[in-house]
Amino acid sequence: MKTWNDCVAFHGHECGGLTIGYKASLYAIKLLNLEFSADEQVVCIAENDACGVDAIQVMLGCSIGKGNLLFHMRGKSAYSFYNRKTNSSVRLVLKPRPEGITKENSFAYYQTCSPEEMFEVKETSISLPEKARLFDSYICDCCGEVTGANWIRLSGDKKLCLDCWESYDRFSV
Repeated sequence: MKTWNDCVAFHGHECGGLTIGYKASLYAIKLLNLEFSADEQVVCIAENDACGVDAIQVMLGCSIGKGNLLFHMRGKSAYSFYNRKTNSSVRLVLKPRPEGITKENSFAYYQTCSPEEMFEVKETSISLPEKARLFDSYICDCCGEVTGANWIRLSGDKKLCLDCWESYDRFSV
């Protein structure tokens, strides 16, 4: 199993945010009986793109490239974890820091907390996403760059990427 030191090495430094992701991972492992995800067995939907996400990548093997790390940006320290093998899930929401603990002192505080003290356990509100799809690719007829089919738009007889395509809206003139 990966360790705190592995998380620090990946992230580059110790901080409160990394600790949050590390403890969320440990808690999810315990609650859902998770193992490091070689493919898409474990899925994490993070509601932020802060330091803690790096620890989740290291501890659980969730990554954008594999398609099992997704972002539902809400600016919350909240993480939904899914175990595809057991069809179980949990949403962990960081509890507020106690009064008097500053952002500067949060690292020391979070390091001493157990995951149970740090997180409220809730039911997930987002259904388990389907596994990542593979798309055919097309060359944009304007810029010449290869683009996945899901991001190609037709304009007359031309295939255009989203950067080259102009939307049509008669009301925004």
